[in-house]
Amino acid sequence: MRHKLHAHFFRLRSLADESFRECTPSQQYKQGAIQLSLINLFTDGGCRGNPGPGAIGIVIFDSANNLLYEHSECIGNTTNNRAEYLALIKGLDLCAKFSRKKICCYCDSELVVNQMNGAWRLKNDELRELFHKVTKNAGVFREVVFQHVNRTNQNIKKADKLLNDAFEGRCVARNHSKE
Repeated sequence: MRHKLHAHFFRLRSLADESFRECTPSQQYKQGAIQLSLINLFTDGGCRGNPGPGAIGIVIFDSANNLLYEHSECIGNTTNNRAEYLALIKGLDLCAKFSRKKICCYCDSELVVNQMNGAWRLKNDELRELFHKVTKNAGVFREVVFQHVNRTNQNIKKADKLLNDAFEGRCVARNHSKE
């Protein structure tokens, strides 16, 4: 009898493993089984006036472009460059919920991307401090890539819409990865 129960358990486990392998990476993540191997982070920060009231918008996708998370918030009086850095800092913070592996950060700020990649010097002390916060947050991941994209990128447009919604009082923090 014990042998039959044991065999039945392994047969059920085998069937469960097969159905698990047929799941997409996002579905496997939802089941709490894995950390995603690649996260795509799109961030945008902006202000009305420069300096002026600022907001950030963040969208996070898995490697199959499934939306995992959306976030927007107002960040107080700031400059545009500071808002871009604050969006990246918050975005990396949120990505740590999904993975500690590879993060591809997409941003429409040439200044932020070129400073993070070491192509441009940091002349402003305030931005230098934010740069160090980004590198600290990036340190929890195996690999982080910073890539400039145009404002016409559809996912940057989503992040931009979120930050504009925040200006209108519609801040969001939506986790799309859990059912």
